[in-house]
Amino acid sequence: MRRMERDRSICLRSEETVPEPGRHVPHHPSPNSCQGHQARMFTRSGYTQEAARQTPLVVVGIDVSKARLDVGVRPSDERTSVPYDAHGITTLIAQLTPVQPTRIVLEATGGLERPLVRALVDAALPVIVVNPRQVRDCAKATGPWAKTDVLDAQVLARFGEVIRPPLRVIPDAQTQELAALLARRRQVLAMQGAEQNRRDRAPARVRKRIEVPLRWLRAELARLDADLDEMIQQSPLWREREDLLQSVPGIGPVMSRTVLAELPELGLLNRKQIAALVGVAPFNRDSGRLRGHRAIWGGRAPVRRALYMAALVATRWNPVIRVFYQRVRTAGKAPKVALVAAMRKLLTMLNAMVHAGTPWQPVVAQDT
Repeated sequence: MRRMERDRSICLRSEETVPEPGRHVPHHPSPNSCQGHQARMFTRSGYTQEAARQTPLVVVGIDVSKARLDVGVRPSDERTSVPYDAHGITTLIAQLTPVQPTRIVLEATGGLERPLVRALVDAALPVIVVNPRQVRDCAKATGPWAKTDVLDAQVLARFGEVIRPPLRVIPDAQTQELAALLARRRQVLAMQGAEQNRRDRAPARVRKRIEVPLRWLRAELARLDADLDEMIQQSPLWREREDLLQSVPGIGPVMSRTVLAELPELGLLNRKQIAALVGVAPFNRDSGRLRGHRAIWGGRAPVRRALYMAALVATRWNPVIRVFYQRVRTAGKAPKVALVAAMRKLLTMLNAMVHAGTPWQPVVAQDT
């Protein structure tokens, strides 16, 4: 194959289908094609359009850092990097769009990846954000113990190619803004609690100084609640969903808004899937004759924390959850185990209500 000159752009995948083995398919050139010109790709390994016909499934891994995006492609093992800025994202999308990858895999990096994810979603590219622990375990299992940004991009592509993580719902920009406001509210509450604890133990002279940030934190909390109310009121869909969720005794504004922002899958999954996604599904720890202690693991911590408080209130004021909680306690379960079971029961009810689009009905809820 003729060696092509160097180019950092990602190779184009052929639009033709792969013929069945042993079957001859005549070639009919497209009237819009440029005859005599091959699509340029990561030419360091000579990966051309002809090779793309034989490997139609392309998986891309992107390692995100503050200054750079390192990109790895499977099965060609090609790599490139672009600056992590507006121009770099635009360049990367222009290279990825004709490739038509089946998956673009990124690690969760505490929010650093969000601008890139939003741009990829807007470009209709199949992006998925995965747990870094799972990717690192995959890397250890396949051999490369070294860790660099370039290797991480290749590992992400390999992870997407082998594991094939399912694509999930990516929140839109408005939902992400709502989630950011809720996250900031949690931060302000944490700071307020810390300052209150310090004030209670501080001498009188120091206590006066602590009152200053406490007043600002209370005012900031009120401003955040006002912004959240305004966002909810501006969206008819969110207003309807919030009214639906808050019709359940024990569900207040914090829980309903956390679900709106952090759990867009509610109503789209079955009860086992939604429980595992939130992190209230107990997992087995059995081996041979050993029957280990069942425990919940993983999941979305913000949703689980809000659900914990909602279930705590529901065990007193929700007739269905109260009876369920008492029955589990009567069966000999520990209070925390019974409360986690009540969390799972409450989440299952909310999932069924959102799926059906019907408000709280205690008679129906008892059979959920």
